[in-house]
Amino acid sequence: MSYLPAEDISVRLTQIIVESIGSAGGWIGFDTFMAQALYTPGLGYYAHDSAKFGTMPFAVVAGERVAGSDFVTAPEMTPLFGQTLAAQVAQALQMTHTNQIWEFGAGSGALALQLLDALAAQGQPVQRYCIVDLSGSLRVRQRETLARFAHVVEWVSELPEALQGVVVGNEVLDAMPVKLLARVQGDWYERGVVVAQGAGSDESVLGRANTFVWQDLPTELRPPLFVDGGHDYLTEIHPQGESFVRTLADKLTQGAAFLIDYGFPEHEYYHPQRHMGTVMCHRGHRSDPDPLSAVGLKDITAHVNFTGIALAAQEAGLNVLGYCTQGRFLINCGLAARMEQANLTERVQASKLIMEHEMGEFFKVIGLFKGEPWEAMGFSAGDRTHTL
Repeated sequence: MSYLPAEDISVRLTQIIVESIGSAGGWIGFDTFMAQALYTPGLGYYAHDSAKFGTMPFAVVAGERVAGSDFVTAPEMTPLFGQTLAAQVAQALQMTHTNQIWEFGAGSGALALQLLDALAAQGQPVQRYCIVDLSGSLRVRQRETLARFAHVVEWVSELPEALQGVVVGNEVLDAMPVKLLARVQGDWYERGVVVAQGAGSDESVLGRANTFVWQDLPTELRPPLFVDGGHDYLTEIHPQGESFVRTLADKLTQGAAFLIDYGFPEHEYYHPQRHMGTVMCHRGHRSDPDPLSAVGLKDITAHVNFTGIALAAQEAGLNVLGYCTQGRFLINCGLAARMEQANLTERVQASKLIMEHEMGEFFKVIGLFKGEPWEAMGFSAGDRTHTL
């Protein structure tokens, strides 16, 4: 965990990436760059102690405005998210005859707390709640948030040979490193990162703008779908996200998984008009498309190709329970009834989870399972599996 000033974090991380590029012969793929920018121990965005999750881009400490959070996820927005998801988790635990939950990328711990509270209130407490999170600083925050459930919650750094239970991942897939593919004048290249001329030897510019620049190398890699048109086109492929699902399929002997994120089915992801790709950065509740600047100080994400996730899961032995928008999923799980019992402020916040112009349509939920098939309540209406 790092307590360095932001500028020092970025300078030190930049130096590490510069050295990595040098060791690799002067060029690294964007997936390697993204992994280092997010996960380098002590310096990567998810590996130091800056506030990441929350509703405000700044905080006031001793009368002074200081940096706050960078983005808000559904559990921080309203506890009704986790309470509603708990209905689906409870059904999944019953139908799969399991009593454990595995959460990947637990963030602040807010979702875990909401699930544990809701399941206990329903008379279905879990025997074990395992959190898999690469961030040491976030684990500290999670332990504080989940202190009441210390007898149930445990943190694991690697998966066992076999696991059973219900897997939950909210905004996990979008933070997995992606490869960039660029079609330029009809030819395909892998877009990677190099050190700008002169920047590698001048420590005064490390960590500042223009240290890194893009460079394309010819590649045999292609998007999974042919992209119509002859125009220049930038997109992503997701080997790490798909590998994650295959690993999950290999480890999960009985249970289900619910992955919630923003993205599209394949035919929408690789639409000819989506020619600028989906990589985006988040800092101080503002978005920007430049992952090469302020490394370590902002989140880097890419949309999810849910078709690729579904195919990887099926090829590795999982089956698809369903796929639909977050809005439809939460309504199916009873969010509307919970909103009726909430106060006005809570209803306003919860409405953002389901409104089409907010998170309702933009975010999707895919359900996977191993074992005997069953009907999941979250996909009882509005299932879009046929679009994958």
